[in-house]
Amino acid sequence: MKPSRSEFIPVRNLQYHIRHWGNDDAPALFMLHGWMDVSASFQFLVDALQRDWHVIAPDWRGFGLTDYAESGYWHPDYLADLEAILDRYAPAQAVNLLGHSLGANVAGIYAGVRPRRITKLILLEGFGRPAMTPEEAPQRYATWLDELCSVPLLRPYRSQEAVAARLQKNNPRLTKERAMFLAEHWASPDERGNWVLRADARHKLTNPVLYRIEEVLACWRAITAPVLWVEAECSELLPRFGTPDQIRTELDRRIAQLANAAILKVPDAGHMVQHDQPEILARAIDAFLA
Repeated sequence: MKPSRSEFIPVRNLQYHIRHWGNDDAPALFMLHGWMDVSASFQFLVDALQRDWHVIAPDWRGFGLTDYAESGYWHPDYLADLEAILDRYAPAQAVNLLGHSLGANVAGIYAGVRPRRITKLILLEGFGRPAMTPEEAPQRYATWLDELCSVPLLRPYRSQEAVAARLQKNNPRLTKERAMFLAEHWASPDERGNWVLRADARHKLTNPVLYRIEEVLACWRAITAPVLWVEAECSELLPRFGTPDQIRTELDRRIAQLANAAILKVPDAGHMVQHDQPEILARAIDAFLA
């Protein structure tokens, strides 16, 4: 495996963990992980890249080794955190930006809000969520208020092996070796010897703010950078959009908002495409960024 190194920096009143791979003088490639994940999730993809890159990957607030946010978690905070990180490592420069899942949704919105900051954009499973309607608002606010009265908990595991087994249950394509590596970064032992996830349990709270897809698409229409749109052939998230025909129709509608998009459909891969087919993904990324 290519070695990584950790750095801790102040970002908007939090201590942020930044993982680096490669030499500082190599071209920079920023990578943003998804929900309930950590920066080390990109290890297998970084290993498969053939070009020399300085990969810079933060643990988002409330994940991994980054501080938890006492005020909770709101999507605009990720945009502001990203901008602070870019200002530190690439001040006044345009950058290559890759995001997976939540990270891809942040990257896509940011690329429309700050189009001059992005040279090329790679979205791994970054198609967003199904549209919500205003009629859903009363119940979501009520659910959020109810959940605030209790303390969310994350399940502990008896060992690193148990964490790895859970990861393999979630993703049968994951090898034991890779699952054990991820488990070491995804969780850590507590004072009782149980392994607990490196994530703030408050991420589990219902977000009372509706997902407004038309606002997201307005941001996408403002993107000027070329985009590599990556879909996993066996994505576990796509069935939320309905039947196969409904899924394709909605995804095509969303992709059409991007002025310059190349589409890559990765075979035999689920939502964690960077775990399942890192070699296919790395070849496409090296070519796209060439």
